[in-house]
Amino acid sequence: MPGITAPVSRAVGRFTDLAPDLRGRFRRRGVFAFLAVMGPGLIAGIAGNDAGGIATYSAVGSRTGFGLLWLFPVTIVVLAVVQEMAARLGVVTGQGLSDLIRDRFGVRWTAFAMLVLLVANLANTVAEFAGAAAALEIFAVPRLITVPIVAVAIWALVLFASYRAVERVFLSVMVVFLAYIASAFLARPDWAQVGQALVTPNLAVGAETLLLMVAFVGTTITPYMQFYLQSAVAEKGIDEEELKLEQADAIGGAVWTNVIALFIVVATAQTLFLNGIRVEDAAQAAEALGPVAGNLARVLFAVGLFGASVLAATIMPISTAFVICEAFGWESGVGKRFADAPAFFALYTFVLFVGALVVLIPGLPLLRVILVSQNLQGLLLPVVLLFMLKLVNDRRLLGRHVNGVKRNLLAAVAVGLVILLDLMLLGSAALEAVGLRT
Repeated sequence: MPGITAPVSRAVGRFTDLAPDLRGRFRRRGVFAFLAVMGPGLIAGIAGNDAGGIATYSAVGSRTGFGLLWLFPVTIVVLAVVQEMAARLGVVTGQGLSDLIRDRFGVRWTAFAMLVLLVANLANTVAEFAGAAAALEIFAVPRLITVPIVAVAIWALVLFASYRAVERVFLSVMVVFLAYIASAFLARPDWAQVGQALVTPNLAVGAETLLLMVAFVGTTITPYMQFYLQSAVAEKGIDEEELKLEQADAIGGAVWTNVIALFIVVATAQTLFLNGIRVEDAAQAAEALGPVAGNLARVLFAVGLFGASVLAATIMPISTAFVICEAFGWESGVGKRFADAPAFFALYTFVLFVGALVVLIPGLPLLRVILVSQNLQGLLLPVVLLFMLKLVNDRRLLGRHVNGVKRNLLAAVAVGLVILLDLMLLGSAALEAVGLRT
């Protein structure tokens, strides 16, 4: 992803960029080697905890309590397997996922994959603006003010600011995720009960819980994350000697995003579910924390939601434009003029402002929009995973780094679980459509 992945990765791995001469000196030596390559996996994990994720995890906590915590060990493993494959593909081939799909499957399959990505990322961008609007509505700021200001600010930042300015924005926003850890502790849950729920599967689920499960998986493992991670790895130029370090970075990002999500579910389960409060919009999740966990927890939750939404709304449209342009060989780059990269700027502007405009529709239920976007992510995810599974077994591409039997088994289970959840969701929707389920 030329132009954007390097500054974003620098936001996590500042050591490398501030002292590039030290990178060669300490490469592959303990912590210095890891600092030299870290970034893509952690950034993908950070971006995964966006407005859609926060709203979905809040809904899970308020409607099921600790009942779905057992999914976290599953999603940690599934996401780690998927992200490791993306990292390995990027390191060994030096190409982004869209590049590889075009080279191995042709233009038609590439167009299909890019359409899947565009639809998924557009839905996610809508969710990001919905999250930002809902967060400031807690402080009585109407969405008609929030959404246009945020959209124009993001557009201007990316088009006119320097990479260093963009980097500072990312660095400042990343700390907001610590707010959810604080909110969970302020809620004072029974941590022994939390631990038991993590290892005790509850398979007696109804239609609503099934919908939440699909949204849960869809928001934790998104098509965007795989495209972003592989392109970021390829752009950063990480070589095969550093493959294990990048695999650790990718797995670390998978663990990070699930840990933050776990604290969100715990906070809302302890405050909302136990008090019989069902989340109807993202603002209510934060508001309800006040009387139970205190005003500080409420403010922290709202700040976290706004920061995460703005961060993802910044990354999502521009990375979408980069990946699609990469797939078709079109010119792209933030530093270029519009006349030099018209497709890039057109795609970026389209995704950003359509996402903002949808949220301005009067009476639009923000939480419903977010949950639908995450269900869409879950339905589209198998398409991307099947492409990846085919690529990581291509010996012409990866040579000795192709999936072995154990990796293929883990990958097959991961993809199978996602497909099974999607089939259950579609089956439930079909039964409801013909009146066989109420």
